[in-house]
Amino acid sequence: MNIKFSRRRFLATGAGALGTIAMPYLSRAADRPAVTHGVQSGDVTVDGGVVWARTDRPAQMLVEVATTDSFKNARALPPIAALPESDFTAKMLLENLPGGQDIFYRIRFRDLSHSAVEGEAVVGRFRTAPADRRDVSFVWGGDVAGQGWGINPDDGGMFTFSTMRKHRPDFFLHSGDTIYADGPIASEVKLADGKIWKNLTIPEKAKVAETLDEYRAAHKYNLTDDNVRAFNAEVPIFVQWDDHEVTNNWSLSKELPAAYKERDIALLAARGARAFHEMYPLRESISEPGRVYRQICYGPHLDVFVLDERSYRGPNGANLETEYGPASYFLGPEQMAWLKRGLLNSRATWKVIASDMPLSLVVSDTPKGGSEAFAQGDGPVRGREFEIADILRFIKTAPISNVVWLTADVHYAAAHYYDPNKAQFQKFEPFWEFVSGPLHAGTFGPAALDNTFGPEVRFVKAPGKDGQNLPPSAGMQFFGHVKIDGASGQMTVTLRDRADVALWSTTLDPRLA
Repeated sequence: MNIKFSRRRFLATGAGALGTIAMPYLSRAADRPAVTHGVQSGDVTVDGGVVWARTDRPAQMLVEVATTDSFKNARALPPIAALPESDFTAKMLLENLPGGQDIFYRIRFRDLSHSAVEGEAVVGRFRTAPADRRDVSFVWGGDVAGQGWGINPDDGGMFTFSTMRKHRPDFFLHSGDTIYADGPIASEVKLADGKIWKNLTIPEKAKVAETLDEYRAAHKYNLTDDNVRAFNAEVPIFVQWDDHEVTNNWSLSKELPAAYKERDIALLAARGARAFHEMYPLRESISEPGRVYRQICYGPHLDVFVLDERSYRGPNGANLETEYGPASYFLGPEQMAWLKRGLLNSRATWKVIASDMPLSLVVSDTPKGGSEAFAQGDGPVRGREFEIADILRFIKTAPISNVVWLTADVHYAAAHYYDPNKAQFQKFEPFWEFVSGPLHAGTFGPAALDNTFGPEVRFVKAPGKDGQNLPPSAGMQFFGHVKIDGASGQMTVTLRDRADVALWSTTLDPRLA
């Protein structure tokens, strides 16, 4: 039975049977297990969330949780093991928390072989989702450490995370390409103006990731950035994956380039998936271990539907089928059915569909040719577009109000308005799709639009043909910011750059069902 705790009861039960964690004095920090890559929280709902940390040896993760930063009357939770099998990572689901409340958590590790030896604590915080109609604010984006642009201290490191942190968002929706496992990071890159971009490097990032430890190292590399760690300690992450968590444009038909000694794409995908799940605080599914798609209910105004457009897709080919079948799967039948059920049953004002790839931007799988994304080019519905047509038709006929799509992947910022009157397929209600990113990678674009679903570009910020793969120092790093007004339910979407300049904004009025 789940018991809901008020703030008073939460505090009353917190200092009970388990007491507080005592930390013995040790003369040298090296004698104690350390928190090596900061702390993270994620998948926060009205009464709980997941916390994460990593240490440097076999140890027990010790977590205290409180509603004040003083940790007075903190609740100490039972320890859990961090073992070599998980690269010394551990995550814990915190439950029975009060809704709409600032939650402070403190993590340290206790040596598994020496129970008197405990390390220094690291503190994080998050706010549980509201039980009432208060304001909600979140940021989103994707694409981190891509195209060889790593952590450059002379450029401020992964500076966009510092900019996003200043907005004090309730959470961060990471739209995928959390790493570039296929992208080596050299110590220096010569820029077009003759200057030198200098990366911090680690041995594992000198080549494409193939072993499990190399995939893990790509995630840990990002977590060495000061901006990222400070952001993670204050802002919960709702994370999804895309292709670069494994390799560029991967599907089970992927023909690996010569840089790979391991030629089994299914094995690489399994290793990439394991590292991904180890390194982020996402809730795990008992029914399908390793599942990425999930619904996160964030109070009366917002449900977030996090999609997985990698695990169930058919091969990257021409995808020009005129009937729906396995060759044109992108989400796959089970995930499609889950999404429809979730949308139909949602009572939230806004339903945000977090898609790691845009709906109508043409993304080819070169040099092999064929399609990497949903879009198959101008014309009637074909191949993977059958799934989008089915979802849009379902939203219209159910009917379901206030659905917004958020995405990244293409390394520029854009706002697309979908109008059935301008579409080849017209059985849907008008809707918006917003694109952001990269957060810290090369800037590209813009890409061509497919007219099947009638997209209209309302805004775009991209380098153009004369300036592809711009470095982060060029300033064209983008994130999106969403605010939902608690009283009116209005949603304001703003596209920003890493200097926090508001490039474009729109306010959407909720439609009553």
